[in-house]
Amino acid sequence: MKIIKLRTLAQALAMLSAVSAPALSQPTTVPMPVPDEASIPKGPMGDAIKRGKALLTDTHKQLPGNVGNGLNCTSCHLNAGTTAYASPWVGLTAVFPEYRSRSAKVNSLQERINDCFQRSMNGKPLPFDSAEMNAILSYMKWLSTGVPTGTNVTGRGFEKIETSLVPDRVHGKAVYAAQCASCHGAEGQGTKNPQGGYIFPPVWGKDSFNVGAGMARMYTAAAFVKHNMPLGQGGTLSAQDAVDVAAYFTQQPRPDYAARVKDWPKGDRPKDAR
Repeated sequence: MKIIKLRTLAQALAMLSAVSAPALSQPTTVPMPVPDEASIPKGPMGDAIKRGKALLTDTHKQLPGNVGNGLNCTSCHLNAGTTAYASPWVGLTAVFPEYRSRSAKVNSLQERINDCFQRSMNGKPLPFDSAEMNAILSYMKWLSTGVPTGTNVTGRGFEKIETSLVPDRVHGKAVYAAQCASCHGAEGQGTKNPQGGYIFPPVWGKDSFNVGAGMARMYTAAAFVKHNMPLGQGGTLSAQDAVDVAAYFTQQPRPDYAARVKDWPKGDRPKDAR
């Protein structure tokens, strides 16, 4: 075996940097595996995983002190967080902690979860060491079974959409009436179920996400709509239709979020940020 002698520590660090940099800047993408529920272990760990799923799919009822609207986490993270391009939770424990430009700092997965509670759920954060937070983390860890650390799964986040598309809110209103109102209501109020929650979530008004949520951003919402809506018919709207309808419903009245003034402190605020 040939041994290369490096004359200085600087040479060694430079070589290490050259090897490591591509892996850090360009994470490998791997297929998104969804584990079979039969693989949930018995005992306390399995109980925590099941509890975490229950909290995320029935959030409004299970965590009334932390949810300030009518939504569940799975109102956006479809099929219990297992649907590609609907911001799945599969693989999240493989990539966090992670730098986020909105806060301009490295966020833990707990911080990211609480960000959703405060914005998308218009509510209050969970204590980091609470049984509920640990249950949610347990479910996400189980969903990430088999995903190598430092890799992104195919379908993470939302589908990319062209942000140069110019929105037409008038056309968006027509798209909403034709494609969205039958489930989400003519006034965005959603469709309630007899148990007090929603069969289909409200997309504006007091029971919807607040202005600090990612879904309140036009292009983010459009990317979600393009791939996933109408429910069961994802991909049937054009990118322009998705941008137009997102421009319409994201600008409707919804709760404020005072702390949004602190977002993007480095000045790289996206053009569709509320």
